[in-house]
Amino acid sequence: MIFSVESEVDGWEEALPFDAPFLAEQVCRTVLSAEHCPFEAEVSLLITDDEGIREINRTGRGIDAPTDVLSFPGLEYEEPGVFVLDGLNHPADVTDPETGAVRMGDIVLNLNRVAAQAEEYGHSRRREYAFLLVHAMLHLCGYDHMEETEREQMEERQRVLMELLEIPREDEG
Repeated sequence: MIFSVESEVDGWEEALPFDAPFLAEQVCRTVLSAEHCPFEAEVSLLITDDEGIREINRTGRGIDAPTDVLSFPGLEYEEPGVFVLDGLNHPADVTDPETGAVRMGDIVLNLNRVAAQAEEYGHSRRREYAFLLVHAMLHLCGYDHMEETEREQMEERQRVLMELLEIPREDEG
């Protein structure tokens, strides 16, 4: 897996009292492994704040409001977690020509919401950060939560993945 992390927020590392880049890569690897992703994948993470994510949400989705996390999948799948590249008109459009890795997509994480939601839900920033990344990675793997059955399926996958990561709901870490 090829993973990159960037930030638009000064002091973001101090706001996350753990090795955030390492945990993000661990989350991505765990999700891709659990979902049986058959190819070398490329994922990028941008850490921003309320204003940064609001602008991205406005320009990318037409929603003029901040949110906690955004996912911009590089591919669409017929079914969640069924990774089929066959039938793509231009497979080169989704692969990095230098590495051959498939561009799974981009994740944008709001640092302000990590802190606020951790406090609101009574758990650590580490747990909230990991949960939001699991949620975003599932979107990159084709999951959604627009319909009730989709929401239930995605919530179950989130629960299983957080268990695989050994980050319980009451994580103090």
